Order: sequence, then C-alpha cells, then structure tokens
Amino acid sequence: MVLGACAAWSLITAAVHDGRPEGVLLAVLAVAAGYAAGRIGGALLPVGAPLAGALAGVALTVAVPHLAPGPQIVAPLGHAGATAAVLTLSAGAACCAAWAAPSPAVRLVLRLLAAGIAVLAVLLGSTSGFVSCLVVLVCSLVAGRTRHRGAALAVLAAVAALVTGLVWAIAARAVPGGLVAALEGRLTPHRVGLWHDAWRVLGDDTALGAGPGRFGELSATSAQSLLSDGKPHSAPLQQAAEQGVVGVALLAAAFGWVLYALWRGPRPTPVALTAGAALTALAAISAIGNALSFTAVSVGAGLLAGMATARPLADDPAARTADGRAPGAGRNTAR
Repeated sequence: MVLGACAAWSLITAAVHDGRPEGVLLAVLAVAAGYAAGRIGGALLPVGAPLAGALAGVALTVAVPHLAPGPQIVAPLGHAGATAAVLTLSAGAACCAAWAAPSPAVRLVLRLLAAGIAVLAVLLGSTSGFVSCLVVLVCSLVAGRTRHRGAALAVLAAVAALVTGLVWAIAARAVPGGLVAALEGRLTPHRVGLWHDAWRVLGDDTALGAGPGRFGELSATSAQSLLSDGKPHSAPLQQAAEQGVVGVALLAAAFGWVLYALWRGPRPTPVALTAGAALTALAAISAIGNALSFTAVSVGAGLLAGMATARPLADDPAARTADGRAPGAGRNTAR
C-alpha cells in the first residue's frame, strides 16, 4: 500500500506540474520486485539467498565501472554514493547469512566475507562505504546480545531521522556558519548549493512540489554544472522539491514500514537488527547522496528487506542457536 501510494502520488504531482514520473515508478517497481524476490529466496534458502545477494553486490561493484568512485572524467556526481550503498547492502546480507547459518565455522567465514567487503571499499577508494560496512558489521555483532529488537530498531529510526534533519537544516541555512563551512569541506560546496536550491523549490509549492524530474530545470546550481544529472543528491530533499511534503511523508512511511516489518517479522532478532542497521546506513547515504537513483541500489534494498522478513518454510535451526527460540516464538518477549 505504501509503495502504491508513492507511485500514485508521483503520477498526481506529474500531472499537475507536467513532470516526468518514470524514474519514481522505476524505483518503486525495483523495490517491490526486490522485496518479492527476497521473501521467496529467504523462505527457501535462509543462508544461501543472502550469501548470493552479498556476492552479487560485490561482483556488480567490481564489474560495473560506473559504480566505482575513482577518477572518472565523464562520471557525474553520485556514483561514489551508489558504490557505498551496494557494498553496505552486501555486507549486511553477508552478516544476515552468518546469523542464519547453524555452524559456527560457516558463521566465521561469512563474517570474514563482510569484513572483506569493507576492505574492498577501501581498495575502491570509497571511504563512506568502508565506514558504513564497518558500522553494519559491528552492529551485527552487537545484535547477538540484544533481546529487545523494538528498542534497537527505534534507535536506528532515530539515527536516520537525525541525519535527515541535519541535511534539512543545512538546506534551510539553519545551522551555524562555522559548521556549514566544516561540512562543505566533506560535502563540497556544489552539493550544498543543490540542497539550498531544493529548499527554495520546496518553498514555491510546499504541498505538491515542482513535479517529478523537474529539479534540474529549476536549480541554478545544477544548470551551472557541466556534469549535472538534474538531481539534488539527497533523497529526502529530492522528494520535497519534486513531490512536496506529502512525498517526503511517503518516503518516511516506506522506511518506517520496513522497520516495523523487521520488528514483527519471524526471523531471529540478530538477523532483523543486522538488516535494519544496513538499511539505516543506506538511508543515511541516500540522505547525503544520490544512491537511490541507481536501480541496483533500489533492488538491493528490497532484496535485503525481503530476506530479513521472510518466514523460512522449515524450522530454521539457526534461529534457536542465535535467538534461543524457534522463529516467531515469543515475539513479545524477544523484542
């Protein structure tokens, strides 16, 4: 229902402002397809499916040059964020597979794979990818000692809200100048200029926005760039500028629903929290970058969410090892 509402709202705002909703519709379709595939794969192969997803993400990052964040003269701003996002989802999938594995030796190998993905991020020059992969790995290890997943998922939601709030504050020029100057060194003045333009476009039509795909036409910063892709490089600000506050609310509802599904899901608490940590890291990357504009990232997010909320067809022995109870048993006390 949430994804359907996102698609419907993009069509409404596009009709009002003569926008181009194809990108939004493709992203919604990619997430839905990934989620469905993840639910099926997670039910049939609780260990094999996330392992295959992790390896596929690594192969995609290495094999597709445009995802690499290294020097590319013709590559527009944003590919580094996509690389970090794919590697983060791959590390999260490897850690989920580790918690689902019944053998301690297999778990160790899978966690070493997650650590290797973080090293790969360093080799590719993706600092943000290394940090996010490392955070996911650490959170996954901590999740093994967490019994109340609801509180932990609430913390993850607060982290995502904090990062998004900081981005909005920068866009609205509501932070001290010294902090903005320090952040511009990391974010680049061009990106901050795009955020300011997104805030201005939102002010022109707060409810409906300017229409999907129209930010590039209205942004002076984007027009001045030779390699501009017409996006503000922040998923919340893009939703705000092109689809108004309703679009932002729908984006937040989609993320909130995923966390709710992880909370109510039948998988062991470590699996749910590991996936939640990876998706929260993706939300943070998307708040300051253009990661969600890449179909591979949208599909990967749906896959991970689907696998982490799937109900295995057979009783999962790893669930008893990791959580001390059968899947779905005693959810109220486990959280």
